[in-house]
Amino acid sequence: MSTEPPQYPPPDDDPFKKQPPGGPSPGSGAGSPYDTPPPGGGAPYGNTPPGPGGGSPYGGGGGPYGGDPYGGGPGGYGGQDPLAGMPPLADSGKRVLARIIDMVLVGIVVWLLSWLFNTSEYDVDPDKVDTGRSFGQSLLAAVLYMAYDTVMISRTGQTLGKKLLGMRVANLEDGATPGMQTALARAAVLWLPFAFCCACVWTAICGGWSFFDKPYKQGLHDKAAKTVVVSV
Repeated sequence: MSTEPPQYPPPDDDPFKKQPPGGPSPGSGAGSPYDTPPPGGGAPYGNTPPGPGGGSPYGGGGGPYGGDPYGGGPGGYGGQDPLAGMPPLADSGKRVLARIIDMVLVGIVVWLLSWLFNTSEYDVDPDKVDTGRSFGQSLLAAVLYMAYDTVMISRTGQTLGKKLLGMRVANLEDGATPGMQTALARAAVLWLPFAFCCACVWTAICGGWSFFDKPYKQGLHDKAAKTVVVSV
């Protein structure tokens, strides 16, 4: 039996997660920024000491407080492009096509289950449309679409439509595959209106937002979940 203690945390096996910028890794002997500097080495943070014109002890610049002490830049990502190290953003037109494919696939299942449980809202005679059944089918559609999106995205970042067209969903922060909670939040924003009203209009607005969004081409559901869709 091995006497070596277990290592925490476990290694990250997500092949899509962005890697940290090049440089010495923790524990490589490069020293800590909090170590005592060598003689003549300057301030412990590697910046000029505070004082008139000396800047902030945290390396910030500009403004009466020396700028953002946390190194924040445009967009709040430390001045670095969060897309660095990720594939290019997916084309919005391909995203729409992938969504249509997914809607058709899940729609077939919704229709079959609606027929099986007699909750179909469609009838040739509009006077025979049952409001209760109509809501039942809409609720069924919302639940199935949310479950489909949540499970598929949290597993591989891809629905069948996205996989077919060569794209995937990624966390904007680190490029990793979204977790279950993130995928559920993203799916809820996109599909919950199906249970109520204006489902098609909301889906068009929510997904179509990526055509105009800058710089990350996010739909409203992407913004809520802090995700992007990239090519693979």
